Amino acid sequence: MHSCIVLGMPPDQVVTGTHDASRNVRVSEPQTGHDEVGHRRAANRALAFSALGLGATGVLELALAVFTHSVGLLSDALHNLSDVSTSALVFFGFAISKRPASARFTYGYERAEDLAGLGVALVIWASAVFAGVESYHKFAHHGGTTHIGWGMAGAVIGMAGNQIVARYKGAVGRRIQSATLVADARHSWLDAISSLGALVGLVFVAFGYRLGDPIAGFAITLFIGHVGYEVTSDIVKHLMDGVDPEVLRRAEEVASDVPGVLAVDIRGRWTGRSLRLEVVSRVKPTMTVAASRALALQVRSRVLASVEKARVVDVWVQPSVEPCLRPNARSDTHSVDDGR
Repeated sequence: MHSCIVLGMPPDQVVTGTHDASRNVRVSEPQTGHDEVGHRRAANRALAFSALGLGATGVLELALAVFTHSVGLLSDALHNLSDVSTSALVFFGFAISKRPASARFTYGYERAEDLAGLGVALVIWASAVFAGVESYHKFAHHGGTTHIGWGMAGAVIGMAGNQIVARYKGAVGRRIQSATLVADARHSWLDAISSLGALVGLVFVAFGYRLGDPIAGFAITLFIGHVGYEVTSDIVKHLMDGVDPEVLRRAEEVASDVPGVLAVDIRGRWTGRSLRLEVVSRVKPTMTVAASRALALQVRSRVLASVEKARVVDVWVQPSVEPCLRPNARSDTHSVDDGR
């Protein structure tokens, strides 16, 4: 006969069985070395730099595109200006995500950053559609391109501006583990490739190949769609709690090395930029609550120290003889088995 175990409850509230080991000890604490304020400031600086740099580049390219009637340069200019709107979306997501947890949103609002990432993906797809339509119109109606030298200068400016911004945002995004900021950086990197495509198209026009410009526009459209697919996939994986198996394997190895741990189950989930790991450590049935809590603290400390991406580690200690459910299983309790 054994009684049920309520997962995640404080040790003094756990329903006990016939021995101390049927208690379920849980320890949860965020990573103390994480500089959340510093990360947010770095993200805001990156977004402000991006908006100013790409706004100036996009306006200049747009003026030159109208002047030269180049659809390749027009597609590139619109893509640059769309980056300003995506930076605004990411900034808005960061602003919402810093709100504290509430009675309704108990994990906080950090996933607002991922929702902003979906907005970035939507803008990329819209840019692809517009660029494709404009390229088709010029191809079908045999539109001409003028002032080719000015157009080439605009394309070169677009390449330089986007590369600088993309490198800066990407470095900050990877450092603070922001999938949304990394997606925005890839959007800027895409603009640099678009500028290169526009430049190639204008070179063909300069050598007498009139269709070089609309063909370059089509090529840019396809490339925009490809990156849009990749960005959308990355954001959706983040929202669906997709975690690198190597990260989970490393956490399992570290937790298993703690003396007293017989077996380990690991799960992970994302809440915005925070990777939360859930560690279920199986121990001998004779282990006391005090010893279990000490072990849980040791497991948490080692996992945080060894898994750089982890921001929060929840540790459950359970007796190996009990068929305990995982923390996020359908039911939080076992029914009482009275032997009948």
